[in-house]
Amino acid sequence: MTDLTPVVPGRQSAGLVQMTASLAQAPHSEECAAISTPRRFTRALTATLCASLLSTAVMAADVSGSSDLQIVPRLADAEIVDYRPASELERIYPMGSIRKISGQLRFDGQVSARGTVTGVTYQLPAERTSAEAFTAAREALQARDAELLFWCQARDCGESSLWANEVFGNAKLYGADEQQAYLLLRLAEPKSDTLVALYSITRGNRRAYLHVEQFEAAAPLGELMPTSATLVRQLKSTGKLALPRLKGTPPAEWVTLLSRGLNLDSSLRATVSGPDREAWREALIAKGVRAARLEAGSADSAGLLIEVIR
Repeated sequence: MTDLTPVVPGRQSAGLVQMTASLAQAPHSEECAAISTPRRFTRALTATLCASLLSTAVMAADVSGSSDLQIVPRLADAEIVDYRPASELERIYPMGSIRKISGQLRFDGQVSARGTVTGVTYQLPAERTSAEAFTAAREALQARDAELLFWCQARDCGESSLWANEVFGNAKLYGADEQQAYLLLRLAEPKSDTLVALYSITRGNRRAYLHVEQFEAAAPLGELMPTSATLVRQLKSTGKLALPRLKGTPPAEWVTLLSRGLNLDSSLRATVSGPDREAWREALIAKGVRAARLEAGSADSAGLLIEVIR
């Protein structure tokens, strides 16, 4: 039987508020459908309110005013939980394990410059790990020919609390030291004065986060050299080390850097490819890399290409 009870002014709005509050707490459409709706509301109105509120809930998953950085694709179902809009400031990016001595941060190397910084922090869905998100972001940047400057993982990075609070100023990024990873990259030309920092962490409550920071320098950054440990980590992790801008006579500083990296793991064997492969092979041997570990590859690659022999 149809309910013909008149609607009393004020009660309808109160019912709507009550229903709205219930809907706002319902993350799934099934829960929305289960809400007891006052009979004076039609089913059509109920459905409209459900759809509207659930849509708003999805949109509200990201913090207000936030957006993705175009250079790094978002992992499916990840949410932006912290966003720092572009601002100009002096920025220091560590290139070594960090520690605190007498109240001061210490690390072996750094990139220091003034420029515009934009930061995005993602909370990952429960089924994804911080390592997965970190790898996906790294591979996306390397696909754009970004150059790795410094890469550390786990306790090699130092204390997570220092990265979270002192480097990035974001307490959400504090977690277990063995569950962290940090990577500093330089974009390829014509954006070679842009740096990207990645930091991933899994907290004690098992929530995983990925922080992405883009830095656009106000002045040319000049020559930035990666660390030997970063080069060998990249070589062992991806199977190759592509350095397309290294053409012609091997620069002495790069020969030293690569030889040190290769000698960090004396069991590693590799091919050296590129137009100047023989010059590179001889230079590396002269710097202490055993000849039996290096083979000449093809001349087809641009610049220098070193690939692991499996």
